[in-house]
Amino acid sequence: MTRPTTLILVRHAVTAETGPKLSGRKPGIDLSDLGNEQAKSAGDRLAELPLTAIYASPIERTQQTAAHIAAHHDVPVTVLDGVIEAEYGDWTGGTIAELAKTDLWKTVQRTPSRARFPNGESIAEMQTRMVSALETVVERHPGELVVVVSHADPIKAAIAHFTGVHLDLFQRISVSPASITVFSLGPHGAMLMKCNDTGSLAELIPAPEADASEDAAATADAPEVGEETVEDLEAAPA
Repeated sequence: MTRPTTLILVRHAVTAETGPKLSGRKPGIDLSDLGNEQAKSAGDRLAELPLTAIYASPIERTQQTAAHIAAHHDVPVTVLDGVIEAEYGDWTGGTIAELAKTDLWKTVQRTPSRARFPNGESIAEMQTRMVSALETVVERHPGELVVVVSHADPIKAAIAHFTGVHLDLFQRISVSPASITVFSLGPHGAMLMKCNDTGSLAELIPAPEADASEDAAATADAPEVGEETVEDLEAAPA
């Protein structure tokens, strides 16, 4: 039976434009000093995981974030076009304060499934190609731990898809810079293990497989069914 793939989605760290502007796919925007600190921290958190592949959007800020992660692993960063930022079209480079005054902004916030950016893509199209790219990664890496570095809106759209949330509700999902979202994706479904997380990832480290002699010793030392040890009684809730 095929083991599920652990898919780790990482949002890029911050740039000087993160927050006040909609950078979109505009080239030449690097991580800020704070962003490099955030990306390094994300890399440190993922350092102990046995990653088999690292993918990233082709944009500078995602590639730079992925490089901090790859520094701890003998794994190259592979460009994955399908997880690129939304094509915001004429909105690219605009300030959030000005864009928020438009009628389209209201549609993006309230019924995003019906929103299309001027001379850009629709949010529904963005979700479709993001999910398709992630499904391809899962097919390539059955049973493995894989990182994909992407952007806030594509990751939010993926979370909505894999958790069965309608796209019109995806704005209720928060994905912070350098945060980590984890899915277990197998042939029989998906499980959200972490969302917008900035804490410990220790529980994602696979347990070592015990050999036959260790299994036999563990069986011999185990109490009979119904037998309680002192430790069990002390640990039992009141």
